[in-house]
Amino acid sequence: MIKIILLLSIKYYWRFVPESKRRKCLFKTSCSHYVYQQTKEKGIQDGLRALIFRINNCNNQYQIIEIGDEKIMLTKTNKIFPEKELSDFILKKSNTYGIP
Repeated sequence: MIKIILLLSIKYYWRFVPESKRRKCLFKTSCSHYVYQQTKEKGIQDGLRALIFRINNCNNQYQIIEIGDEKIMLTKTNKIFPEKELSDFILKKSNTYGIP
């Protein structure tokens, strides 16, 4: 039952909250799509873990670090994400710290 409520809540969000009012996600796969996918495919426990993980890591407390040709994101929880997982929005917006 909780799984259905979570999935319906996300669908409600997609349908009734205009994209212009949504916060921009740091990740290529948006937080709502990631949580929806995890919940649908793996169940409520994994969906809730995904939700908590994204709440802790998808916020404005991050750094983009450029290492050679690659950019990585370091979150406030010290998680590292490669450029391929980051949204174009955040890559264009962010100031980077270069490491030779």
